[in-house]
Amino acid sequence: MVMPNYIPKVFGPFLLDYYILSVGIKHNLTILSIFAQMKSIFFTIITLIGIFTVHAQNLWPQSILLTPEKTDFLKTSTHAEVMVFMNEIKLLSNNIYTFSMGKSLEGKDIPVAVLAKPMVNTPEEAKATGKTIVYVQGNIHAGEVEGKESVMMLMRDILLGNKKHLLDSLIIIFVPIYNTDANDKMAKGLRSSQEDSPLETGERESSEGYDLNRDGVKMEAKETRALFTQVIVPWDPQIFVDLHTTNGTWHAYSLTWAPSFHSAGEYGPFDYTYHKMLPTITDSCKQKYNLLMGPYGDYYLDEGWPPKNFYSYNHHPRYLVNQFGFRNRMAILSEAFAHERFYQRIYSTYSFVSEILEYANLHSAEIIATNKQAELATIQNVIQHAGVARKGVKFKMVPLHKLNNFITYDYIPFKDSTDATKYYKIGKIVEYNNIDYHAKFVATKESILPRGYIIPAEFTDIIENLKMHGVKVEKLTQNKSYTGEMYYIDSLIRDKEIFQKHYAATLYGKFNTTTQKYKKGDYIIDMAQPLSNLVFYMLEPESDDGLVHWNFFDLYIAKMQLGKKVYPVFKYY
Repeated sequence: MVMPNYIPKVFGPFLLDYYILSVGIKHNLTILSIFAQMKSIFFTIITLIGIFTVHAQNLWPQSILLTPEKTDFLKTSTHAEVMVFMNEIKLLSNNIYTFSMGKSLEGKDIPVAVLAKPMVNTPEEAKATGKTIVYVQGNIHAGEVEGKESVMMLMRDILLGNKKHLLDSLIIIFVPIYNTDANDKMAKGLRSSQEDSPLETGERESSEGYDLNRDGVKMEAKETRALFTQVIVPWDPQIFVDLHTTNGTWHAYSLTWAPSFHSAGEYGPFDYTYHKMLPTITDSCKQKYNLLMGPYGDYYLDEGWPPKNFYSYNHHPRYLVNQFGFRNRMAILSEAFAHERFYQRIYSTYSFVSEILEYANLHSAEIIATNKQAELATIQNVIQHAGVARKGVKFKMVPLHKLNNFITYDYIPFKDSTDATKYYKIGKIVEYNNIDYHAKFVATKESILPRGYIIPAEFTDIIENLKMHGVKVEKLTQNKSYTGEMYYIDSLIRDKEIFQKHYAATLYGKFNTTTQKYKKGDYIIDMAQPLSNLVFYMLEPESDDGLVHWNFFDLYIAKMQLGKKVYPVFKYY
């Protein structure tokens, strides 16, 4: 039986039963045949009041219905459709301030919505409230589209629906469509693991050809520069949330997550996020939404089956979520399960972010205090232990703990034509225990924490990059000599394969104690500042994700005479 178009889908469960009953009576069907077609009308009537109460909050104006909702989740929103939504919803509420963080290569605005009660218009006003500022971002990879739609749904529910209470203790910054240009380059098959749900998606890289989630250190993309200079540095969110979709591993969780992993930063924000916040949110999602969630990672069939290892992503601050640990802030990576349908992935992402916000709203003061404690510890470590303390600059991944009750789709072994063991997936979901979760990072190379760095005046590109990150940099007001360490270069080796338009560089050499004279106008960075852990990781010559790695010093080093190659950044104590 086809339900007529004039019956609103939003009241589907009740009105479908009512329609079947009325049609049956009209055509003199037997009572038994009528009831055979009905969908538990008795229970629907019992819950009628509840249904109408819920949907009364969701009778949105046509202007703020989303593209997936209007297309049975066959399509995702274009940039123009997102902008229409942003413009329309701010006409309906006094608790939203919008601005553009910047423009893409193709001239598209990157829209930002700040939700607050009462409304705030500046970072200064936001900070003066004492509320926790949370940043939530969708569409950094424009093929992973459920974050974009979930953000707009949350905006709607917070401003107009049943989640207005989230603004009691929070100021929420939503960016639904970060990778604007790539979003509109829609085509089929760009995300094969999502199995054409929706039918078309955008591309992963930006229109400049960058993976925007590998640009956190080098900051070459227009989007990255806009994000940090217009949002992250001035608004300084206490929690950063980045919304993604997995790339295809067949675990059986609706969504997996990760914190900002701990390496050379302070332990506190990671500890709070991983051991307190995320387990609580995971339990809430199971209890409230019947959704199973767990730690993010991948297993590899070439290690055999069943899986013995589950690997998270690595520690580098090039990943935006990971950089926030270096900034003494909390961050959460959300990865919806690619193989579920579009509407399921939206539901999982919406539910997860909703519970993040619920948790943050209830624990606002605790979150701010944890981050502040990490910030103070960072500064005190420099003041008290500069010249003595050692911090990691290269790390390896090792097991953090065991995973039990790990759910995954099962695989069956077989022998191929070469007698090699291969595996094929079946639809059965199984549970395994005692799996090593690789998500801890142990230093394999360390360097001494300095009191500060001095950079010659000619390296303006280095200074520009550091300032975009929010690092405090000053100029020497007079000539002055400093005692510390210079790094003497034995060799510079570049990777043979290009990655993000770079052949990554690795320096080999050693530090020697020396006294150097610097001129008025050279740059000095006092490490007794909140971002010193990030500065350290970016400026240390042997860092595995610093500015050396991203070729910022290649031309300078190439010009130096053999045997006299010196890294130009000086460490003083």
